[in-house]
Amino acid sequence: MNIEKIDALKKWMDTANVELAYVSNPQSIAYFTGYQSDPHERVLALFIALDQDPFLLTPALEAEAAIKSSWTYDVVGYLDTENPWKIIANEINQRYGQPKQIALEKNSLSLDRFEFLANFFPKTNFQTDITPTIQKMQLIKTDAEINGLIEAGSWADIAFEIGFSAIGSNVSEQEIVAQIEYELKKKGVSKMSFDTMVLTGARAADPHGTPNSTQIQENQLVLFDLGVVWKGYCSDATRTVAYQTPTDFQKHIYQIVLEAQLAAQEAVKPGITAGELDEIARTIIEDAGYGSYFNHRLGHGIGTSVHEYPSIVAGNDLVLEEGMCFSIEPGIYLPNQVGVRIEDCVYVTKNGSQALTKTSKDLIIIN
Repeated sequence: MNIEKIDALKKWMDTANVELAYVSNPQSIAYFTGYQSDPHERVLALFIALDQDPFLLTPALEAEAAIKSSWTYDVVGYLDTENPWKIIANEINQRYGQPKQIALEKNSLSLDRFEFLANFFPKTNFQTDITPTIQKMQLIKTDAEINGLIEAGSWADIAFEIGFSAIGSNVSEQEIVAQIEYELKKKGVSKMSFDTMVLTGARAADPHGTPNSTQIQENQLVLFDLGVVWKGYCSDATRTVAYQTPTDFQKHIYQIVLEAQLAAQEAVKPGITAGELDEIARTIIEDAGYGSYFNHRLGHGIGTSVHEYPSIVAGNDLVLEEGMCFSIEPGIYLPNQVGVRIEDCVYVTKNGSQALTKTSKDLIIIN
């Protein structure tokens, strides 16, 4: 449980005249409570009151785990046969009375769930959004959080080693994914931070492609995009390697992306804006004639979620500060030809940055 973060949210609630905050995103709940859960279709909810103790609502089958976690306040469980919204309403009424204002995480609360809640509180104002406040709280990582991200990053490096070793003629993308995740599970990593991506040849030109039965062929590039969840913190990294001898054209595209990635990472320091960082990498790719084939933002924040605030994108005037953590992942994607992306997540230091992953970014050739 992070009591300092809860207190910080309460300070904001006081200035915003909010009596009660409803935290609905499981990752945000973990951020405040220390309790990690994927409730699937069930309701998991954290209610933080300005002047009274908070409570956590979980499905009954998870209540014992929540009680045994670092969360020290009340845990309220409900059965699948019970209406969670009725239980929430009863708990709020008994603990806090009828709140005049309940702030919501508007980026994560579905419309039907909002309507269920609002039906029990017809006179309550739900206009205040706590999403920007939580995002800003998560923006600057503590030393402990950065250490957690470093550990998660080290597991991504291990995953690359496993994946590179699995490459061979007639081995499929899916087989390599399976090998990575199997070996990691044997080592104690229970969860990837997103679906592991292994794409070969022209299929790597799809930035969010899905691995399938396509087999690795000689003289092709293979793109790996992967990360793990370790002790609640995520990693995310991308490497593109060559199987057997790459063509001159493949090496040419790779070097452009590498130059863009290294230049942007070298430029990270307090005072530069997110938009300026994107421009550094994008200009290199544009000047090489491939600007239209770099079709996504440069990066995103990372922490207890693999995609967090901020967005490292053109036009974002957010000034970088020490303790921010985000990805730097330029790419070039030429349809039906080749795809290259290189990504490290970094944390901002007093004078620059440090990468969370250490796997070489020189073009690795697998023989």
